[in-house]
Amino acid sequence: MSDITLDVFNGDAFSTLSLTDAINKVPFVPGRAGQVAGWEEESVPTTQIMIEEIGGELKLVDPTPRGGPGQPGAGEKRNARSLVVPHYQVDDFIMADSVQNVRAFGQTSTLEVLQERVNARLRNLVSWRLDPTLEHQRVGAIKGIILNADGSTLYNLFTEFGVTQEAEVDFDLDNAAPVDGVLRKKCAGIVRKIAGNLGGVATGPIFAECGDAFFDDLLAHPEVRESYKNTDMASVLRDGYVTPNGTIYGVFEFGGIVWENYRGGVGGTPFIGTDACHIFPVGVPGLWRTIFAPADYEETVNTPGLPRYAKQYPSANGKGRHLEVQMNALNYCTRPKVLMKGKRT
Repeated sequence: MSDITLDVFNGDAFSTLSLTDAINKVPFVPGRAGQVAGWEEESVPTTQIMIEEIGGELKLVDPTPRGGPGQPGAGEKRNARSLVVPHYQVDDFIMADSVQNVRAFGQTSTLEVLQERVNARLRNLVSWRLDPTLEHQRVGAIKGIILNADGSTLYNLFTEFGVTQEAEVDFDLDNAAPVDGVLRKKCAGIVRKIAGNLGGVATGPIFAECGDAFFDDLLAHPEVRESYKNTDMASVLRDGYVTPNGTIYGVFEFGGIVWENYRGGVGGTPFIGTDACHIFPVGVPGLWRTIFAPADYEETVNTPGLPRYAKQYPSANGKGRHLEVQMNALNYCTRPKVLMKGKRT
C-alpha cells in the first residue's frame, strides 16, 4: 500500500468521529414499529441502565372526624431493576487492490473518491444489518418479548417488570356466521383493559400490528364491512391495502383500535406471525424508550452513546483496511402490562 493511501486513511476524514458522523447523517428509514410507537431516545454513558418503578395506586379515602387525624397515606413502593444494553457489531474489509485505480488519478481526487467508497460500504452495513436489528428489537418490545436473531430471548419484559401478560384474545375470525356485535365488544374490552392497566394515565390512539391472515380476515369480517359500507370511508374496503409510504400493507380503524397490516421480516420470516396481532397504546409519556450506550472504543467509553458508530484500521499485513459498524441499543416498554396479543382463531 503506498504512502499516499496510508496518508489518506490516516487523515481526519477517516477518523472514528468523521466516519460515525457520516453514517448517522444518513436518513434512517425504520419499519413501522420504529415509526408508530413514538420512541423517546436517550443517550447514556454506561452499558447498563437502572430502571426504577414507583407503583402508585388509586385508593378511595374514608371520611374522618373534622379536627381529628386523617387517614395515613401509604408510602410509594419503589422497585429497581438493571438491564444491560446489548452490543451489535458488524465487520468488513476493504482490500488495498480495490483502491489501486483510485490512487492512479492523483492525490487531489483520491480523498473524495475513496472516502465515498468507504462511507458507502459502511452505510450498506448499517442499512442491511443494524437497521433491521433495531426494528426487530422494537417489534419485540411491542410484543413484550425481545428476541435475538437465533430466536433466543434477550429480554422478557413481563418477567423483568414482574407482571403477567393479559390473556390472549381469540377474535374467532374464521367463524362463518359470527354473532353480530361480538367483534366490537371484544375491541371495547381490549381498549378498557389497556386503559385500566395504565392506571388512569391519559393515552393516545391504540394500535394493532397484524399479520397477513389476521388482517385479511378482520377486514373481511361482516361487522367491519357493515361499518364502512355506505360511508365516505367505503373505499377502505376496495383499495385500502397498499399505503403510500409502503411501511405497511394496509390500515383501517374499527372498535377504537387502528389495525395495521405490518410489513417486514428477514429471510422470509415475518416479524409478526400471520395469524397474530399485537395491540398497544401510543401517546403515553415515557412508555416507549430507546437507550443508546457508548461504543467500546478507547475514545468513546464513558461518553454519551450515539445511535451508530463506525471505525476503520489497517490490517496486520498492510494489505487492506478493516471496517466495522456497531450499535449499542436497548428498546423497551416501561409498562408491559398494557401489551396485549390477539389471534385469528
